[in-house]
Amino acid sequence: MINLVTEHTTEPVQAGAGGADFARVRRIVKTDEFSSVFRLRPVQKTAHFVLYTRTNDLPHARLGVVAAKRFAPRAVTRNTIKRVTREIFRHAALLNVDCIVRLSRPVNSKAGPATTAQLKRELRAEILRLFAAPACASVSHKPPASST
Repeated sequence: MINLVTEHTTEPVQAGAGGADFARVRRIVKTDEFSSVFRLRPVQKTAHFVLYTRTNDLPHARLGVVAAKRFAPRAVTRNTIKRVTREIFRHAALLNVDCIVRLSRPVNSKAGPATTAQLKRELRAEILRLFAAPACASVSHKPPASST
């Protein structure tokens, strides 16, 4: 019997490294963080989603996704929405902004299929439109400092 020994390095994932990860530092997880972003007006709306943004003092962007059960009754659908949103967010070149994507209208019902290829395509297209908003495209939303 052959005993294979592999060494695993336990290096922490750096927040600024690559940007293709979705580590905890890239997530909005606390209630007060969600609330502070929700207090602002929506930046972009599509048929099913609303995008809220706010600048942060971090060197990277953070994402929060809200998919209510009343708009997507099946967990499979809600998880698909979250997965697609996170994938698009990871590949977007966003800096120092907190983004919350909130599902605002029903996507399907319990009677229909939970997910379909067509639903995934439509979700992807809408979420891509959200992240193409001017507020997300700019590097920083902070007003320029006045020089007095």
